[in-house]
Amino acid sequence: MLVSTKQLVEELQIFGLDCEDVLTEKLADLCVQYGQNEEGMVGELVAFCTSTGKACLTSDILNSFEHEGPQKRPIITPETPLTKRNVSMRSPHQILSPSSFSPSATPSQKYNSRNNRGEVVNTFGWSQGVCWSGRGGAGNPSLKVIGYPEPLTGSYKSMFQKLPDIREVLTCKIEELGSELKEHYKIEAFTPLLVPVQEPVTLLGQICCDSNGKLNSKSVMLEGDREHSSGAQIPVDLSELREYSLFPGQVVIMEGINTTGRKLVATKLYEGVPLPFYQPTEEERDFEQTVIFLACGPYTTSDSITYDPLLDLITLINQDRPDICILKCLLTSPFEDVFKQCLRTIIEGTRSSGSHLIFVPSLRDVHHDPVYPQPPFSYSDLSREDKKRVQFVSEPCSLSINGVIFGLTSTDLLFHMGAEEISCSAGASDRFSRILKHILTQRSYYPLYPPPEDMPIDYEHLYAYAQLPVTPDVLVVPSELRYFVKDILGCVCVNPGRLTKGQVGGTFGRLYLRRKPMDWEKQRGLSIAAQVVRI
Repeated sequence: MLVSTKQLVEELQIFGLDCEDVLTEKLADLCVQYGQNEEGMVGELVAFCTSTGKACLTSDILNSFEHEGPQKRPIITPETPLTKRNVSMRSPHQILSPSSFSPSATPSQKYNSRNNRGEVVNTFGWSQGVCWSGRGGAGNPSLKVIGYPEPLTGSYKSMFQKLPDIREVLTCKIEELGSELKEHYKIEAFTPLLVPVQEPVTLLGQICCDSNGKLNSKSVMLEGDREHSSGAQIPVDLSELREYSLFPGQVVIMEGINTTGRKLVATKLYEGVPLPFYQPTEEERDFEQTVIFLACGPYTTSDSITYDPLLDLITLINQDRPDICILKCLLTSPFEDVFKQCLRTIIEGTRSSGSHLIFVPSLRDVHHDPVYPQPPFSYSDLSREDKKRVQFVSEPCSLSINGVIFGLTSTDLLFHMGAEEISCSAGASDRFSRILKHILTQRSYYPLYPPPEDMPIDYEHLYAYAQLPVTPDVLVVPSELRYFVKDILGCVCVNPGRLTKGQVGGTFGRLYLRRKPMDWEKQRGLSIAAQVVRI
């Protein structure tokens, strides 16, 4: 909706009212805010002045008119989205005000009445005394998406998979990981699954279940590779193993007894081996401290559509000016216009902070491509200034920040794998740590097979774009499960939680990174402090 200040002046002169330029601009803002054209707004203003006995137009009168006079109307519906002019003239709080979505929207009472905002609920590393304020855009961080062999940058055709193609991807995964493990453990040769042997054998394969049900200790099968076993399957007896942690789709090497060729009695399970860490260049080693915020949606509570949690996050970003904000999106509105409105709010609302913004899509963003791996968001309304600090990446993604590798995903892999994993341990065992270790040693952002029914995986693209190129320095795995920060095999794994949990506020994460002088041939020289904080 375009409003002409010249026409407003002409309409006012009809009624003998003179208006300063500042007041004319404010009146134009009211036209946009309340969906009135020039003639209608001046008519209401004149009626207000007449009814209140005002003979001239001043800023006080215009303020009174703003609060009492114009007929308020809902600003946005799917049919009448916000215009660029409307957005550019209003603050983030106005853009995402209750009336901008529904005239009857009310803020969440539980969220607004919380008394634990800002509480630190989890810490990692030397977080005491750390200054969590960054330098905004002044730090000029180096950001680079790392692909394997190249990153996913655009949409692709999905839903055209053939079963032989899926089989080929799974077979390649078994053979590649098997080759790495064979070399690492110096195994001479693998034995075919179905060949009876009286001596102990070493078998390569993938864990699967003997039925469509959930995996348990009595239903474990080993599916062999193509080269040695032609994809044959054999039941596995786990009773002789003191410790194990298994899930469907896991590539393993087992030693055991297979005297009949019909069942393997496993006696040893070889540990998986993670990839090496990235070695930064000389330029990447020379950076000052970096402050990073991590937030994952939903960005509004389940009992309201006012996006108060998102506005509170924007306020924190402007207050602390982190160098980088990584936002795992979960803007579940089915309307793309509402999604773009939220994006615009975040981008414009944090412009003064100068912070770099990284947006990672989610399969629960219902307006976006419903396939995994998921291409980056497409958003063409970025200004030249914002293009320098806003980056859209795929789901999942490996991102280098000043030579520190971040593994980013918005899929709740902890929940998915936690529902399928089985384990046995002689002592205390942490399920989160076991699952995170599997992700790193299986070298994949999604090693589970078969996935849940609501997980739409394209396996050819999974093989191309969802493999770990190196072991990340930081792995961000948001989940509905409890927040944590853990060191797993030298990788700092973070679940920052979600910004909202039902009707109440949730948590977000913040990281502090710095390099220290090291012998780079032997050590990585990276110090990381982390906190999980309530919004």
